[in-house]
Amino acid sequence: MNPIVVIPARLASTRLPDKPLADIHGRPMIVHVWRRAMDAGVGPVLVACAEAAVAAAVEAAGGRAVLTRPDHPSGSDRIWEASRAFDPQGRHDVIVNLQGDLPNLDPQVLRAVLEPLAEPAVDIATAAVLIDDPAERDDPHVVKAVADFGDRRIAQAQDFLRALPPDHDGPAYHHVGIYAYRREALARFVALPPSARELEHKLEQLRAMDDGLRIDLALIDSDPLGVDTPGDLVRIRELMAPSAG
Repeated sequence: MNPIVVIPARLASTRLPDKPLADIHGRPMIVHVWRRAMDAGVGPVLVACAEAAVAAAVEAAGGRAVLTRPDHPSGSDRIWEASRAFDPQGRHDVIVNLQGDLPNLDPQVLRAVLEPLAEPAVDIATAAVLIDDPAERDDPHVVKAVADFGDRRIAQAQDFLRALPPDHDGPAYHHVGIYAYRREALARFVALPPSARELEHKLEQLRAMDDGLRIDLALIDSDPLGVDTPGDLVRIRELMAPSAG
């Protein structure tokens, strides 16, 4: 594999405006995410920006950025445009979609997400973490991945749900929304119209499954904190404070 990591970023967040540029101990959030991706050492890291201000922040830190159309409906569309602009020859056969709001991401997670693609039949790889908090099992904002890991660390995704069936008594897994696409799978995915289940559940990955793309999951040990609200920003600043290690 010859992966590239692409981080989609836009300023127009409704719950936390200008989120990519939010200051975390002297650096914009997007720069922290870029640094964590670089630390993973899996391949080049590119930030796909909707605005010039984000690109300027990344480039000032020594990173690479590509300006994209501001009106993309999803991060997947944004990373596909950026990937084609940066790599028109298609040398990078795997494109990792890393969310730009994971500033304390463990770089090992990026390495783990690539592991399912060792199986040639897998089109898309992503990650999941075991849910041990009963409140998370019942929270519709926590997306659940349905899979039978057994004693393995990789399993094929059977479904993605916001609510588990009432009779579900086995382990539950929180889906971690980092994706590694084979290049041809991403091209196919962004060309598809939203599926009925995607529209019903507001889960983009269901579009891929409904079209027959195979998604496998890597089981990871901890869920990175996504920064979506002002409260999340306060928490991540505390977690990433120098005294907190």
